[in-house]
Amino acid sequence: MEYTTALTTCTYCGCGCNFYLEVLDGQVIGTIPCKTSPTNEGKLCIKGWNVHEFIQSPKRLTRPLIRKNGELVEADWEEALDYTAQRLKEIAEQNGPESLGFMASAKVTNEENYIFQKFARAGVGTNNIDHCARL
Repeated sequence: MEYTTALTTCTYCGCGCNFYLEVLDGQVIGTIPCKTSPTNEGKLCIKGWNVHEFIQSPKRLTRPLIRKNGELVEADWEEALDYTAQRLKEIAEQNGPESLGFMASAKVTNEENYIFQKFARAGVGTNNIDHCARL
């Protein structure tokens, strides 16, 4: 049995609380607040305490899905990305880039959210972006 911890920053809001993810045999099993973090001082909100649960959830999508004939079917990544890029382009050309909106996620890193908002603003040309952590 191999047990390790990994210091990380919570992704649920902009506070930047630190905690350790407990890893047992390569599986994330728990969360321990970081007592030396100046942000959260060893405390966590309910989201922080449970942040580890979505990582190995059996409900988590692992392959892209595309709606075909009214049903969601698995697709490979290339097909899904081509389809998405084409639809975004069509919508922006027909209705303008401000007709598109982007919803970021608390379940990815801050760096990934930064890239996402940069894509929306610089790549697509819209400022319509929001983040679920503020809900």
